[in-house]
Amino acid sequence: MNALAATNRNFRQAARILGLDSKIEKSLLIPFREIKVECTIPKDDGTLVSYVGFRVQHDNARGPMKGGIRYHPEVDPDEVNALAQLMTWKTAVTDIPYGGAKGGIGCNPKDLSVSELERLTRVFTQKIHDLIGVNTDVPAPDMGTNAQTMAWILDEYSKFHGHSPAIVTGKPIDLGGSLGREAATGRGVVYATEALLAEYGKHVRDLTFAIQGFGNVGAWAGKLIHERGGKVVAVSDITGAIKNPNGIDIPALLSHKEKTGKLIDFAGADVMNSDELLMHECDVLIPCALGGVLNRENANNVKAKFIIEAANHPTDPDADEILSKKGVVILPDIYANAGGVTVSYFEWVQNIQGFMWDEEKVNRELKKYMTRAFHNLKGMCHSHNCNLRMGAFTLGVNRVARATQLRGWEA
Repeated sequence: MNALAATNRNFRQAARILGLDSKIEKSLLIPFREIKVECTIPKDDGTLVSYVGFRVQHDNARGPMKGGIRYHPEVDPDEVNALAQLMTWKTAVTDIPYGGAKGGIGCNPKDLSVSELERLTRVFTQKIHDLIGVNTDVPAPDMGTNAQTMAWILDEYSKFHGHSPAIVTGKPIDLGGSLGREAATGRGVVYATEALLAEYGKHVRDLTFAIQGFGNVGAWAGKLIHERGGKVVAVSDITGAIKNPNGIDIPALLSHKEKTGKLIDFAGADVMNSDELLMHECDVLIPCALGGVLNRENANNVKAKFIIEAANHPTDPDADEILSKKGVVILPDIYANAGGVTVSYFEWVQNIQGFMWDEEKVNRELKKYMTRAFHNLKGMCHSHNCNLRMGAFTLGVNRVARATQLRGWEA
């Protein structure tokens, strides 16, 4: 099942649990606006090449729309639509005053030079600048984009609208980015994990972890788990997978990856098959890569007791059912990976106020938001006798439905 179908299914289940009227259910599902643009740029060799860019603005009942821009060959309208809708529920779960959006360009950033990426980003911004805005839609980095991409968007947007640091989040610090933003999603994952484990009387320091995807989110999660005394026994990324039953020295691994660009050949662990990581012996599995990695084929072989969804939609509905029957506790993506958008909100607030916070305050506020959201989510689980995924969806959908009704939009 693709991401859009799975997201719609979860939404409809939450709507049924909440007893939503069919009119409001339909209005919440339909995106506010879908944008598709052709971005034609000259390559470094002088030839012209064209890429398709998308921006789906899903809902603005609770505030400006918010969501990343990804550069990836598999970007398509369905995926962008699903991720925009997920952002609407995610921002509502953590109770930050945003709606959901998502964007992307169908390209492989590895095949483009820095100057080609800059031209592509500027052309995309030129095409959508009048449809985004500080109080309308605030983009952020996602897969294949970074702080530099946001700097180009900020500069291009400011040519049309004047200096507007709050137009994007995830910017370089020198252009008004927030301290703590780079680590925010991974740190939020760890705060979410701690909140969940506390319910079971467990601590990070007592457990073993496997991390699938060792990019920004996975690396920060691994580093913070290691600092708390947790044992990371297996790690994978696109370059390969490694394991050590006694625990991997994460700071040493990060240093090795920085030098070599890959995980394998690391002296402190053995190479393993990447496909086996999801089924590796561990207490807590953290998928941090692409969606749909846990499915009908492999779910029965998962040995972890807890799954923390640091990626978007890593567990498809078939796997969800199988894992639930096995008693595996899944902390859903719309809560578990919300640390990034929460600190993006802090960055936006700092930009609007023109007053920057220190890193300690950012992290303290993030922990407060993530912990409070978990307790609100658990409250919905108790009220509606449902699992954590439906607890998160009912929490998010209910908040957006209430805002929509209060505005008088549901008719």
